[in-house]
Amino acid sequence: MNSSTAELTGKASVDKPWLKFYPEAFQNLKVPKMTLEAFLKMKNPDESKDAFEYYGNSFTWKEFWQEVEIAAKALKVIGFKEGDRIPVFLQGVPSHYILLLAAERIGAALICRDDIPEELCFAIRKSKASTAFVHDYLSKEDEKLFRTTTPMTRMIKVSPYDYADKSSIPDYIIKEIESRYPAETGMTEGDLTWDEFMDLGRNFVGDYAVAADFSRPLFGAYTSGSTGISKLVIHSGASMSAVAYQMSIFVQPSDTQETWWISGLTPALVAVTVAMTIFPWSAGLRVIFDPFCPIDDIDIRFMELKPNYWAMIPMMCDIMMKSSRIPEDYDMSHLRSIGPGAEQMSERKYREAEEFFHRHNCMQTISAGYGQSEGGSCFTLPNPLFPLKDGCVGMPLPATVLAAFDSETLKEKDYGEIGEICMKGPGMMLGYSGYMGEEKTEQTLIVHPDGEKWLHTGDIGYITEQGIVHVLGRGFTERFGGGYLFIMRMESRVVEADGVKDGFFCNVPDPDHEGYFVPYLFVILDEGRTLDEVRPNILAALEKHEYPAEITVIKERPYFHFKTNRKELTAAIVKDWLKKETEG
Repeated sequence: MNSSTAELTGKASVDKPWLKFYPEAFQNLKVPKMTLEAFLKMKNPDESKDAFEYYGNSFTWKEFWQEVEIAAKALKVIGFKEGDRIPVFLQGVPSHYILLLAAERIGAALICRDDIPEELCFAIRKSKASTAFVHDYLSKEDEKLFRTTTPMTRMIKVSPYDYADKSSIPDYIIKEIESRYPAETGMTEGDLTWDEFMDLGRNFVGDYAVAADFSRPLFGAYTSGSTGISKLVIHSGASMSAVAYQMSIFVQPSDTQETWWISGLTPALVAVTVAMTIFPWSAGLRVIFDPFCPIDDIDIRFMELKPNYWAMIPMMCDIMMKSSRIPEDYDMSHLRSIGPGAEQMSERKYREAEEFFHRHNCMQTISAGYGQSEGGSCFTLPNPLFPLKDGCVGMPLPATVLAAFDSETLKEKDYGEIGEICMKGPGMMLGYSGYMGEEKTEQTLIVHPDGEKWLHTGDIGYITEQGIVHVLGRGFTERFGGGYLFIMRMESRVVEADGVKDGFFCNVPDPDHEGYFVPYLFVILDEGRTLDEVRPNILAALEKHEYPAEITVIKERPYFHFKTNRKELTAAIVKDWLKKETEG
């Protein structure tokens, strides 16, 4: 049922009112269950078209599939088999995606992580693999740690220059790549370069592929841990394909093959591999892999590449808006879509970002979406009919259902009522693995009274009668004495206060009242303003229960894994409390 054919029941999961905004063909969309390879081949039948570009070299789909076959045979030669987990710690280089499709052919799964060496070792131990794929700039010290604390005995070392035309790489990117090499690196006996690994596949004769299975685990990626313990999310080829299939309406038709640029984001994040690579591939776009562009030089790179689509995040938005190297009259009309992912921005920031792009002749409406790694990273698509206010993140994908629930009773909330945002749909993860995987899966994938399994996101928000999703923050963070601390609402009001240039909150556990939270505010002030003169404006913008326990003036917003680094700031506040308690 949806609102175009029946009266509203008051329950989003029943009415699905967002469907009226989709073309009729999408309103009863049946998502095919397919392996990732079958899906990409269905979406790209002309194998003479480009699949990707990597530092001066372009590769057609035919060439890509040839590399996949060679890599799959090589995996077989070095001992990987059906059901195995393959540790892969690479940036967004072609080898990562070649390995992903090669793993599907032999029935194995990639386990990816982008973190400190100790965490990578943890991932290797959990995978129980004797071989790991790493970059060749891994230090001798880290390699020793891997070899002495995990079952790994061999590394396949991938160079940033594999598949690239080094002569065409800009000097500033070469400088960034070379800066990653420590004083001491090298090959240990038994290690292989990527070319040596691929030679094993070229020389292999015999059977290597297993029967296709779209439900088999294929991709495991650790969440960034920006809001808690990092978890290992497991997806199948079918769940990854389902997300891209539903997103296909997002890309407008074009007479020529257009480009999608990925700058610096790690494919160890589900969003990058699924929503930022598999999706544009499924839409027929040529993906430009650019993993080693220094974050501070994305303005220069943007002007060099002139992409039609850009996998952008708020951090990159900030860099572009602050750039002194982009001419005032620079034309950005080549950009067909604007909308940062990774985390929400305040209403003021959305306005400023849109104004920036409009000044440069990119007249698109800035968009916002929402998703989590557990659901393939994309739950909603933008709906430009609704302003980005009060945490608005668009409407659910056509075959995805979002609704707000009471997380204790599992009773669905009515339109406009605040509850925990839950999701069900074909893009849902298989579950968690790794540390406490089964327990965390049981806590997150829950069967509701309707008999359906729902993904509990932990995010708080509501759904309007129009089917528009609003996400207000993480968890029901309540202050002792009464009142909920919805971060997005609080931040959107604070940044409108006179004298405030930017700001964000950290909701910190209350040391005196278990289960309650205290807000701490970090602000960037307009030039020449002081906290003493701006403080009354900040307090006037907030409800009394939202008043910050402390306001800290900072120069710039700190980031961790491409998101505002609330986790580290919160930990520092807690540590300071404990220190004061110990001292006195």
